[in-house]
Amino acid sequence: MAERFDNLEEHLEKFIENIRQLGIIVSDFQPSSQAGLNQKLNFMISGLQDIEKCRQQLHEINVPLEVFEYIDQGRNPQLYTKECLERALARNEQVKGKIDTMTKFKSLLISELSKVFPEEMSNYKAIHGEDAPS
Repeated sequence: MAERFDNLEEHLEKFIENIRQLGIIVSDFQPSSQAGLNQKLNFMISGLQDIEKCRQQLHEINVPLEVFEYIDQGRNPQLYTKECLERALARNEQVKGKIDTMTKFKSLLISELSKVFPEEMSNYKAIHGEDAPS
């Protein structure tokens, strides 16, 4: 999989460099540079064809729209991954806290119910295999 990305990256870098050179030729265009301009335009077309071939190899990859928003804002797309992980960790801590609270509540509830309804809770523990504090 990584080699497909490397291949795409290589083609994109070549394409960008070709566009940069094309911009230089166009910004200082002289009639004598027409052949070089035509050559760069042909390179640009073949570069787009190479990128299209790479696209076909990577069609199953989905990129979240938020990543493009990061790029549009001039932010590093790797920050998106970092922030997603930070949000997931924070959410994980919240859920863990809720689970711990519910576990303590269940234990306390079984303990208190055992005091009030000892026979019924004994049957409940026998059926469900609950180990409740005495």
